[in-house]
Amino acid sequence: MASPAVAMRRPSPTVLASAPRRRPRRHEYSPSNMGSPSSASRLKVTALFGWIKGDRYSRTRELIPSAESYTLTGSASEVDMKPREVSISVVSSIMDIPPAEWDACAVDSVEPEKFNPFLTHAFLSSLEESGSAVKETGWLPLHVVARDENQNILGVVPLYLKSHSRGEFVFDQSWAEAYHSYGLEYYPKLQSCVPFTPVTGQRILLRDTSYRDQVFDALVKALKNLATKLNVSSLHITFPSEGEFSKLKDSGLLQRVGLQYHWTNRNYKCFDDFLMDLKQPKRKNIRQERKKIPAQNLKMKRLRGDEIKSSHWDTFYRFYRNTTDNQFGPITLFPFCLQLGQSILDAGVLSPFRRKDGRQGDTLYGRLWGCLPDAHFPNLHFEACYYQWTYYI
Repeated sequence: MASPAVAMRRPSPTVLASAPRRRPRRHEYSPSNMGSPSSASRLKVTALFGWIKGDRYSRTRELIPSAESYTLTGSASEVDMKPREVSISVVSSIMDIPPAEWDACAVDSVEPEKFNPFLTHAFLSSLEESGSAVKETGWLPLHVVARDENQNILGVVPLYLKSHSRGEFVFDQSWAEAYHSYGLEYYPKLQSCVPFTPVTGQRILLRDTSYRDQVFDALVKALKNLATKLNVSSLHITFPSEGEFSKLKDSGLLQRVGLQYHWTNRNYKCFDDFLMDLKQPKRKNIRQERKKIPAQNLKMKRLRGDEIKSSHWDTFYRFYRNTTDNQFGPITLFPFCLQLGQSILDAGVLSPFRRKDGRQGDTLYGRLWGCLPDAHFPNLHFEACYYQWTYYI
């Protein structure tokens, strides 16, 4: 008999490293504006990057520190104990890194069945190429790369210099207010994450070598050094893997834990099997909710892969903008939807393996796209966002 607990609350980890505080600027924003996403959106993004705004943006690469070198000795079990030199550098675009080498780091960091599609070069480059995660939107890419003496990439870290806290799903605006109340600047800050995507996964992506633990330590040290050299308030690594969460604490970073809800298919053969794991009142409520969908002349259809056409992306985007514009201000751009469909979904690279039924992977990730402004259909949200997709998992 399956366990009745099907919705799991899982830790949502964040790690933080402080850096030397910058001197306050003469022009100050009120704490209330800094703490509210809707108010903060009225501020010019470039104004928050006060130290690199204006014509200095054209020399952004000059702000990227020179490469750092580290000597790695390898594992005790390795026959060849010859030390190796590793250099760590920063690039201002993921397009400066070959896709195959980036993805090799992402794949080697986890077991194939746990591969995270949001860490692919295709997904992250779509965010940049579409103008969604770029300096103009407050996401200045500063990805960190570790190379050996032959210029082979041993590890990468997705990293951004941020002028706000939007699109992270870890709410630290109160920290910004606290900084401001003491006459200090909280922004810009360094953020290692997948923009707009609160999905736990590796943040320090490593090739599978005997030096990987030392490369990890070297990359963490480089991240902290970068925060100091850029004179930012702090370094944030959000939604890392459980292993990284522990290792980063050992490296001196502070920890913060939140909660997420995950649904797991416990060998259910049909939706009624899932309902039987619930108490009778909940079973009754869900069945009543689902009966209201056909009663409103609504028909549900699930699309996947190349079944999703540009017209669907257009509709999704209108739904999404209705939600974000009303509540948060515009977040992502329509070109990202099209870019994503072309580079990931149509190419079928969401996961490196397939199931017997042709579907890829074992995890389904969801987005709340929203609805049209005048649309109101009771219980449609839970049907579309939850119940329908239990059939797919």
